Amino acid sequence: MSGDVTSHDKKTSWFYSDIVKDHFFHPRNFLDGEPEAGSFNARGKVGSPACGDELQVWMQVDPATERIQTFRWKTFGCGSAIASTSMASVMVTEDDGMTLTAARKLRPQDIMARLGGLPPRKFHCSVLCDKALRDAINDYYRQTEQFDKIVAESARVIDPQAHVTDKDIEEAVLEGAATIEAVQAKTKVGIGNPEVLPAVEELIRFYKEKYFGTV
Repeated sequence: MSGDVTSHDKKTSWFYSDIVKDHFFHPRNFLDGEPEAGSFNARGKVGSPACGDELQVWMQVDPATERIQTFRWKTFGCGSAIASTSMASVMVTEDDGMTLTAARKLRPQDIMARLGGLPPRKFHCSVLCDKALRDAINDYYRQTEQFDKIVAESARVIDPQAHVTDKDIEEAVLEGAATIEAVQAKTKVGIGNPEVLPAVEELIRFYKEKYFGTV
């Protein structure tokens, strides 16, 4: 039985939940066109077209409460990236808006749960929006000169173009990615930046031995 989408080689197919389809066909809070000057007080960005996905987000944060009042976004990405970002935009603005502290804790797993799941080969698409969100939160604190609240990614950046860290690779291995191809499917590491692949292979071996006793 074929799924909602079939791969180019016709060998695999997968299904999307009705919630994913709804957010893909009717994306919430999508920014059509360029942002108007002064409309937002924070901006975040992750990825690049060379990697296959790029996401930009804009936020208006209430300075008094530090709650996210408005969240707009646009992406050069697949249907799963669109649905994930659309859902994230709803989650951070519902119920009078998340505080920046709460929004920083939003995880890809939280977004996927609200979407009713994503096909395993599309898990990595939900990673983009939480990274762009954290980038925008840091930008807000930078713009308001609250430099002590800026949280640098504690993990080591392996692929600066795709914003992939050693923690992302560790998480991919824990989720069952045992090869560099499988890790790339989840994180996009090295797709537009192949010179980082030897370091990625070393990390895969390290985490496989650490957690599973194999290399």
